[in-house]
Amino acid sequence: MAETPLGLFGGTFDPIHYGHLRLAEEMRERAGLGEVRFIPTGTPPHRGQPRVTAQQRAEMVARAIDGHAGFVLDEREVRRAVTCYTVDTVRELRAELGASRPFCLLLGGDAFLQLHSWQYWRQLLDLTHVVVGCRPGFDIEERLHTTPPTFQQQFQRRRVELAALPQQPGGQIALLTIPKLEISATDIRQRLAESRTIRYLLPPAVADYIYQQHLYSSC
Repeated sequence: MAETPLGLFGGTFDPIHYGHLRLAEEMRERAGLGEVRFIPTGTPPHRGQPRVTAQQRAEMVARAIDGHAGFVLDEREVRRAVTCYTVDTVRELRAELGASRPFCLLLGGDAFLQLHSWQYWRQLLDLTHVVVGCRPGFDIEERLHTTPPTFQQQFQRRRVELAALPQQPGGQIALLTIPKLEISATDIRQRLAESRTIRYLLPPAVADYIYQQHLYSSC
């Protein structure tokens, strides 16, 4: 029997919100993922260190996904004392779970267009599939001209339909149109700094934790 694909969803989650959760749920369902692992970044390589600690961000993820059998928190990057690169995380998971299980790295369209700047991105593409969630009207192929020719060639060579992903453990790219949710962590942080409401932007358990810990406030 074929192994069910494992979804890998990394990010700073600063804080996690309904946009993240809806993206993960849409991809879990439509890509047939047996599980989605939320992997909060400890020390991110492509941006400054978040204002809140990695442990606090992991706690917010834990509260956000509590009760969802298909969502799991993976804290390996939080425990690292050095800069976290996705390729290292995927290598670790391959060593733990074997070479045959399909992995699906879940990315939004904007993040995917920056993938060529990631550490050892070609090796990463060999280790895992990439499922790109695109909001309506977001034309990946039209925007690819902003990326290096080598990346464009890899995209064209590896692109397949979503249903083909479970047939291989990695190495392919599939596109998925997802509902558009106008929610951003930047806006949530700004609202908190200005003492404005964040109701209905993230799970109540996450909002409660933010208020209890006085996170993102201007004080």
